Amino acid sequence: MISKLAWKNIWHNPLSTALSMMLLSFSVAMISLLIIVQEKFENSYTANLNNIDLVLGAKGSPLQLILSAVYQIDAPTGNIAYKEAQQWMEHPFVQHAVPLAYGDNYQGNRIVGTTKDYMKLYGNDLESGRFFNANFEVVIGKNLAEQLNLRIGDQFYGAHGQNAEGHVHDEHPYTIVGIANPTGKVLDYLILCNIDSVWEMHHHDADRKGHDHKQIEEDTIEGQHSEHKAHEEEENKQITAVLLKLKNKMGLVTWPRLVANATNMQVASPAIEINRLFSLMGLGIAMLSYLAYGIMILAALSIFISLYTRLNNRKKEFALMRVSGGNKFQLFWLVVQESLFLCLSGYIVGSLLARFVILFFGHYTDNEFHLSIDPMSVVLAKEVYLLSACLILGVLAALIPAVKAYKLNIPKILSYE
Repeated sequence: MISKLAWKNIWHNPLSTALSMMLLSFSVAMISLLIIVQEKFENSYTANLNNIDLVLGAKGSPLQLILSAVYQIDAPTGNIAYKEAQQWMEHPFVQHAVPLAYGDNYQGNRIVGTTKDYMKLYGNDLESGRFFNANFEVVIGKNLAEQLNLRIGDQFYGAHGQNAEGHVHDEHPYTIVGIANPTGKVLDYLILCNIDSVWEMHHHDADRKGHDHKQIEEDTIEGQHSEHKAHEEEENKQITAVLLKLKNKMGLVTWPRLVANATNMQVASPAIEINRLFSLMGLGIAMLSYLAYGIMILAALSIFISLYTRLNNRKKEFALMRVSGGNKFQLFWLVVQESLFLCLSGYIVGSLLARFVILFFGHYTDNEFHLSIDPMSVVLAKEVYLLSACLILGVLAALIPAVKAYKLNIPKILSYE
């Protein structure tokens, strides 16, 4: 009876109720969204670091190198000579090394030249088909295959660079020979081929451009220089980065300075750079959380003002409840329940709103950050904490009006009537 009356009372003044619920729902939606995204971001990005101790690449921003080589979401810092990188890949400290070569994309999705060991970094195997064995054969990530509706045996042409608008290489089609198992990691969004495919594609480009600029007139001259040209091509082969797993952890300390001093390359630690990124993100998330909690306190203040200002108009209602057999505690509990119902409704609406935002913008996080977020994700401990915070604010907002209702002098009110 008390609960039904409390629910009806919160809608007695719909404008005031709507304002309080809107403020509370908005704050809950912000906090819930931050909780889910941060949890998924940290878990996903940490999982992608498995079996990667260091990344070798061109000098530049270490964080940019990590984002481009490990997470495939930024432009690389440049290319490095394969022959020079090979010396470090074969170092006694190295347990395994996985080279990466970029250059092309398909509809904005990166085509990565690598070895079969790349999939082993993530403990992954094929869902169907086989690994690439020849040039221009590719294995595609499960999520990307579904997104682009691609199957084994399909062919496509890559575009130069990392933008879908780049020059299309229509001289060599890629053929899908395998689809990787879903991992929940960056591998799900990539197209993998061997490194020779990348080299051959861009060697063909270089030959075509050179032919456009200068036509070779004498076949004999070309024959004389062919051996020198082949040697020069071998020397000029480049890759983008190398993912390294070390046997000896001393390399984590010594290699960054050693490589920087001895070469024109750099070595970056994914763990260090991602922790730095998390620290920067944490500051931004904390500021947004403080803002959201501030709005939640405003919502509680709005509920308090609404309950307090309505108290005088409800004295007759409270008096009739007492005459009908109600006690002081029931009056107290009625006011508190009104506030709790309002806060609980705001929490539910806010939680649903957060998940609607995730559902609506899910394609953006998939495409830009290779981060798939389930709209129905629940971070139980933090969600319970948020619900508790809402209910506590509800009790605090109702406390003074409820105490005044408890202390009402019913005989005096009835005597005025």
